Amino acid sequence: MINTTLPDLINNALRDAHILITPVIGQIIAAVLFFILSLIAGWIVYHIFEHYFSRWAKKTKTTLDDEIIKNVKRPVYYFVILLGFFYAFEQLTVLSVYSSLIGQIFLVAEVFLVAFIITRIINVLVSWYAERIVKQGRRAVSGNILLVFKKLLHVFVYIAAFLYLLYISKIDLSGAVVGLGVTGIAIAFALQSILGDAFSAFTIYFDRPFEIGDYVVIGQHEGTVTHISMKSTRIKLLQGEELVVSNKEITGGSIRNFKKMETRRVSFTIGVTYQTPLETLKKIPQLLQDIIQPFDHVEFQRVHFKEFGQFSLNFEVVYVITSPDYVKYLDTQQAINFKILETFEKEHIELAYPTQTIVLHEPKKNS
Repeated sequence: MINTTLPDLINNALRDAHILITPVIGQIIAAVLFFILSLIAGWIVYHIFEHYFSRWAKKTKTTLDDEIIKNVKRPVYYFVILLGFFYAFEQLTVLSVYSSLIGQIFLVAEVFLVAFIITRIINVLVSWYAERIVKQGRRAVSGNILLVFKKLLHVFVYIAAFLYLLYISKIDLSGAVVGLGVTGIAIAFALQSILGDAFSAFTIYFDRPFEIGDYVVIGQHEGTVTHISMKSTRIKLLQGEELVVSNKEITGGSIRNFKKMETRRVSFTIGVTYQTPLETLKKIPQLLQDIIQPFDHVEFQRVHFKEFGQFSLNFEVVYVITSPDYVKYLDTQQAINFKILETFEKEHIELAYPTQTIVLHEPKKNS
């Protein structure tokens, strides 16, 4: 029988504890060092982006690279720190039981951080393209459409990241793809009306049937387009009120856009009385041509004795005004009308108006 005193037991316990604690302390020190190194590495990367890449980007003609560097330098810094955290935790063997779980957590974080960096780049590219459109003289992109377009691209990026995680985790993707498909179909049915308007908004943007500020006729309504959103388009009507029309209704019907008009073809008819002499009738085409040709912004085309009307002899006049301005057209037509009245009065040509001749027969007397 071995007699063990209390001091011996205490010394043995301290020796065993020292043997067990010493590796743990070393692992903790190693983990802290890895974490500190990751902070230093992240700071170096951030410094390189801030002082070298940014300066290089400023020397280029385009601002695209400046914006990309500005938006990705901080997420890249976080990515380096995240890697440092991962390798720091790997040094702690006391957590080896949870190593698989920790590895999965860091993998998910890394993949989605990379996806976040990609979305930041997408934001820059989409905004740059929208600004480029404006510089080319085309209409500015609606902020709502631009925002939804960015969000849709973000959704595709994160779905791709999710599928990538399933793939590297060796999970059967067929079930996930089917699930996403079924979910997508269910969402599409539930949001059918909203999605229809949203896709119509993209149709309006890419097909460009009209732009903000255009004067359009849609169905029975006409006015100036003031706003285009993902759900509807707002039109300021001539009466002063605002009309809100769903984008799906607009793209499903016909649209008349007067802003696209560069010239305006004008056709009108003048009727003179049946009592007008033949020689005077033959003079009327030349008289009308002499009236219209001197006007500015007007291209005379033709005038013809067109038809025998119910109560008038009709002449059809056609000219083109080289301006889309509706007020200018009305001013020109008004001036032409005044000149026609003045000329016809001098030539003693009588304009026709609806008349009805009643012939009365005197009844025969019985002899």
